[in-house]
Amino acid sequence: MSLSTARQISLPLAIAMTLGMVIVVREGAWLLCRELGYESASNIVGMLILFVLLMAWRWLSGLPNWLNRASGILLADSAFAFLPVSAGAGILMLKLGDEFWGITVTILVCTLIPLWAMATLANQWLKDDDQTDSNLDNESGSEPDSQLSKEQVIEN
Repeated sequence: MSLSTARQISLPLAIAMTLGMVIVVREGAWLLCRELGYESASNIVGMLILFVLLMAWRWLSGLPNWLNRASGILLADSAFAFLPVSAGAGILMLKLGDEFWGITVTILVCTLIPLWAMATLANQWLKDDDQTDSNLDNESGSEPDSQLSKEQVIEN
């Protein structure tokens, strides 16, 4: 049976298969990188290999429903994986003493300026798309074009 068949797979099995696929690709990348002498690059190599495999799978036969469901659930729940890191960072921030405000301001500035810039660019791109769409609509159904076509019909 193919992994992309339309047969329904239970959610726990789909999650286990998705995690298994990620683990196998990551460990395979680790073995490959160890043999090449670049063990520290195994995570990024594994991520790139998984990306290429999933894109090829998508283009060749389409990703199965079970993979979409399982990866969506894993992605939504993976935010909890960052809670210990955030708690640890918060504890360390409180122990910075005099440097706390300098680091806090640096983090805020380095986060807010790029977010503001991206929001401004996205807003500009969306406005340009809306104006382009309205210009296309006006060109296709404007009255002067239809009047010219009527005049041409009358002359002929």
